[in-house]
Amino acid sequence: MSTSASYPLNYDCTKCPAYCCSIYERVQVSKRDINRLARHFGVDYETALVRYTRTYNVTERVLRRKADPVLGQSCTFLNPVTRQCKIYNARPAVCREFPTTDRCAHFDLLEFERTQQDDPDVLPLIQITFRNGNGR
Repeated sequence: MSTSASYPLNYDCTKCPAYCCSIYERVQVSKRDINRLARHFGVDYETALVRYTRTYNVTERVLRRKADPVLGQSCTFLNPVTRQCKIYNARPAVCREFPTTDRCAHFDLLEFERTQQDDPDVLPLIQITFRNGNGR
């Protein structure tokens, strides 16, 4: 949800239940991201590593997740009431870069379903499943 885009944004994160923070099973973090978290929380690198991340598939570091009352699971830093990031200024690079265009597919789906259902509060459930490299 970058605000430095050079084009008008066609989505409004404040109207979304934070799909991007919930439907992806992992948010990959780099050493730079972990250092940013450490500075944000006033802890050393090792403490941030253990407290805020976990290992995924042996070699990948990802943010921890937690139970979410709206979408089942979410990033540990998602505020469950406001549906906004609690560490916005210290968020990982992948979060800073999303979405990479002037549109957000999650928001487009949300707006489409709300229009189709004639219900401004409808919440379509989304699940993203990644396939392995051979298309299965």
